[in-house]
Parts: sequence; C-alpha cells; structure tokens
Amino acid sequence: MPGPLDRLSLPQRRALTCLGILVWLGFYVCVVAALAGFLHGGQITALIFYALAGTLWGVPIIPLISWSENYKGKKKSK
Repeated sequence: MPGPLDRLSLPQRRALTCLGILVWLGFYVCVVAALAGFLHGGQITALIFYALAGTLWGVPIIPLISWSENYKGKKKSK
C-alpha cells in the first residue's frame, strides 16, 4: 500500500529532498562543531577528525537522494 510520500511528483520529491539536505547539514555542522571542542591532541588528530567529518556527512543523504529519484517506482537498469 503506497504511503502519502509515494504519491509526490518528481519536482515535489526533489524539493523535499533539498529541504531535508539543508536541515541535515545544519544539524550535522552544529554537532561536528560541538564535538570539535572536545578534541585533545595535535594537528594529526584534528586532521583525522575533520577528514572523517567532511566525508561522512553524505552517508545518510544517499537514501534520501535515491528516494527522490525513484519516481513512480522505476526499475533500476542492470
């Protein structure tokens, strides 16, 4: 049974995805900035922390983008 979010048009899905990404990034930046205050160590520790933080922000966004582009349940080509 399709839910209410499954009946959105492609532009509506993309707009909702853009809003979701902006909200997520705002939250993520606040969390990373707060955690950075607890860093103890030198430049290598900071480099590793910020390298991970700069990479991991996109992991939760992948399913959201996948949902936004899966308009009307189109099949993925093999």
